[in-house]
Amino acid sequence: MLTTIEGTYDNGVIFLNEKPLLQKKTKVLITFLDESTFLKKRKAGGLAGQINITDDFNDPIDDLKEYM
Repeated sequence: MLTTIEGTYDNGVIFLNEKPLLQKKTKVLITFLDESTFLKKRKAGGLAGQINITDDFNDPIDDLKEYM
């Protein structure tokens, strides 16, 4: 079973945000996440002007007429 618990590493010590439910000795894997790579805020409207939708976008597709 895999369990993920968020925590913080500070000056050689790992602080867990919650106590694991495990009662026995077990192996763990620690992954350090660089906040600058996964917490970047995306700017709303970043693709404005780069996506074009034709006026007939919602019109039926000729190839599918027999199914409608």
